[in-house]
Amino acid sequence: QVQFVESGGGLVQPGGSLRLSCTGSGRISSRYAMSWYRQAPGKKRELVAAITRAGDNSIYADSVKGRFTISRDNAENTVALEMNNLKPENTAVYFCQAVNGALDTYWGQGTQVNVSS
Repeated sequence: QVQFVESGGGLVQPGGSLRLSCTGSGRISSRYAMSWYRQAPGKKRELVAAITRAGDNSIYADSVKGRFTISRDNAENTVALEMNNLKPENTAVYFCQAVNGALDTYWGQGTQVNVSS
């Protein structure tokens, strides 16, 4: 079974940047549409960004447009989320999600992002 592991979280000051990565254990190639979600304490998990299997289209939550960028490298089995100008309200556990053509859904274990001075 394919597994996905996130990395790159940590503590950053407001205005700072982080780059999250999600790596698949197997060959993800173009089999999976990939997304980043986040869940803050006491809140529902929400979509942050998503990218198509070929990487030719992406969508973003309104709150992160212009600051976050999702990208993928199918040859390296990775999906990244570049986060700039981070704000305290971006503090959350960030999860990657993979969905294949049969709508099988896989989640990573999450990586913690803390934005604080």
